[in-house]
Amino acid sequence: MSRRCELTAKGAQVGHKVSHSNIKTKRRFLPNLVNVTFLSDTLGRAVRLRVSTNALKSVDHRGGLDAYLLKAREAELSPKAVELKRAIAKKMAGEPVAAAS
Repeated sequence: MSRRCELTAKGAQVGHKVSHSNIKTKRRFLPNLVNVTFLSDTLGRAVRLRVSTNALKSVDHRGGLDAYLLKAREAELSPKAVELKRAIAKKMAGEPVAAAS
C-alpha cells in the first residue's frame, strides 16, 4: 500500500534532518493519511478511501464526497477515485432534473 492520498495525490517527500552541528542526513516526510469511510449520496453506498487529513477537510468544505469528486481533476485522483467519479457523473446524468414550479 503506497503512502499516497487517493484524492489529492499527496505523497512522501524527501528532505534533510539537520543536527545541531549542521550535519544533514536524508529523511522522509510522510503525509498524514487516515482510512475513512465516506457516504456517497448519489450512489447511496459507503466508500472506503485512504486520504490525507487535508483532503478530509477539503471534502467537508466542498459539501461531501460527490461534490469533491465532480470538481476534482482526474489526473490527481487514484484509479479507484476516478471510477467513483465516473459512476457518480453517470448516475447524476441519468436522473431527470426536477422542474421548479
